[in-house]
Amino acid sequence: MEDAPKLIAAAERLFDRHGYMATGMDRLTEAAGMSSRTLYKHAGSKAQLMGRVLAERDRRFMVRIDVDSVDALFAALEDWVRIEGARGCLFLRSRAETGGDIPEIAEAVAAHKAAFRQRVGCIVAKDLGRDDMALTEQVLVLFEGATHAAVYRGDEAVSAARAAAAILVERART
Repeated sequence: MEDAPKLIAAAERLFDRHGYMATGMDRLTEAAGMSSRTLYKHAGSKAQLMGRVLAERDRRFMVRIDVDSVDALFAALEDWVRIEGARGCLFLRSRAETGGDIPEIAEAVAAHKAAFRQRVGCIVAKDLGRDDMALTEQVLVLFEGATHAAVYRGDEAVSAARAAAAILVERART
């Protein structure tokens, strides 16, 4: 199944740039350089393909944010925006685009966001030396907001969120 990674990468680029609904199977086959028969063999349906794309994106993202401090979390977001681009969260965009009506997408989004929230909670706990649910929620909202604001404000949005998070962490320590 050596075509699968190539297909996933091509599909992610298209879904990320054009959205789920605007990306047709013909465009996917062309970008992946394979026949529609081969694409369906490897991907199943378009929804299944999007589920696999989101799973791969989740894997890469979670590796990127495997950090020990809130500041490092925002530094990782700065890197993500620089390397991956600033188009907002693919998970939330695909969920919004489909209204949560496509199970493969809705489930992938729910799993990612639950894991992300848990990861942020662990990062906050490592940084403070204790759990702090309020700070976890604040950091989560800053991170998500910065991800989307970076679409039109660029990396300044992430820098602003990073500075705000530093203030919140310092207050939580005192």
